[in-house]
Amino acid sequence: MNRIIFVMVAMVMAMGSQIARAEEDPAYLRVGAGYYDLNDDKDAGEFHVEYISDSKWWVFKPFGGVMATTDSAFYGYAGIRLDIYLGDRWVFTPQFAPGLYHDGDGKDLGHAIEFRSALELAYRFDDRSRLGVSIYHLSNASISDNNPGTEVLTVHYSYPFNKLF
Repeated sequence: MNRIIFVMVAMVMAMGSQIARAEEDPAYLRVGAGYYDLNDDKDAGEFHVEYISDSKWWVFKPFGGVMATTDSAFYGYAGIRLDIYLGDRWVFTPQFAPGLYHDGDGKDLGHAIEFRSALELAYRFDDRSRLGVSIYHLSNASISDNNPGTEVLTVHYSYPFNKLF
């Protein structure tokens, strides 16, 4: 977890002017699907829905969501994201979110409290919607003796929340 914080602070320092462009983007409703448990044999389909706020806490945007797998695992989470603009179209976003996990019939991650650290790369369209890919790691950060963790690869679409109504 300390490495994640260090990397995020270093990116903030290196990309200061590129981060400021985050004010241009609205709140988002994001939906996606992916492949759960890339690193082990408990693979499943993954589906998620998130709300990404347009407010900022310093340079970070708060977000929250829910994830479910085809093995009935469930994860509810809330955290922070950092949009780093790579030109006008591409956005790189590291994220961190703690949450509560229930394994259902799927992989036992060792604890109800799990931490999600993610890297996302998305293409931003003219209407500010985004199509992206993410990889995230889900683990309990060794708060339990059992900490197998998992990696998840997802594809997602973020739609401006203000255009839904």
